[in-house]
Amino acid sequence: MIPKIETLNKITNIGVVAVVRAENGEIAEKISSACIKGGIPAVEVTFTVPGADKVITSLKEKFTKEELIVGAGTVLDSETARIAILAGAEYIVSPSFDLETAKLCNRYQIPYMPGCMTITEIVKAMEAGADVIKVFPGSVYGPSVIKAIKGPLPQAVLMPTGGVSLDNVDQWIKNGCVAVGVGGELTGGAKTGDFELITETAKKFVEKVKEARNK
Repeated sequence: MIPKIETLNKITNIGVVAVVRAENGEIAEKISSACIKGGIPAVEVTFTVPGADKVITSLKEKFTKEELIVGAGTVLDSETARIAILAGAEYIVSPSFDLETAKLCNRYQIPYMPGCMTITEIVKAMEAGADVIKVFPGSVYGPSVIKAIKGPLPQAVLMPTGGVSLDNVDQWIKNGCVAVGVGGELTGGAKTGDFELITETAKKFVEKVKEARNK
């Protein structure tokens, strides 16, 4: 098993997590491959994808640990988290905070990234050992919320999902996020079967994050 710190470092180094939603496992794998090809190794396979655990296992078989950091998304409870971890998930992402999921992830030293909207939720998640707070849905607030959170909680490790685009990804990073989660703005090409577009968009996101960090 890859040490937790190594997984977190890889995700923060690239700065982008591809959130993969699809109507079936085959499309989910194609989206994931396109993102990896575009320079985003951190792929979050959501459990809204039918057979998500099988997709995670399949991706682990096709790509090396240098090429892929695969996680499970839309994990609502510890039972699902356990299934995902057994399938090979290296980190667990939730739309909400769940204490039992936090305990399970800590037990197996798997990074846990729960979705939080308020300062109270963020503090509770941090107290339970959450490694990264997923600011969700980011579209409700916009990038300015990060500085507002960082005021009273400078130690918070934040990653927004929802509302992140090529136009504002630099603002999220500059305001203090360690990474961003991107779904439809990255993977939209899948709707028309244009997986090359996903690869090209992935490259643009990676470049935008690099530029924002270097300014």
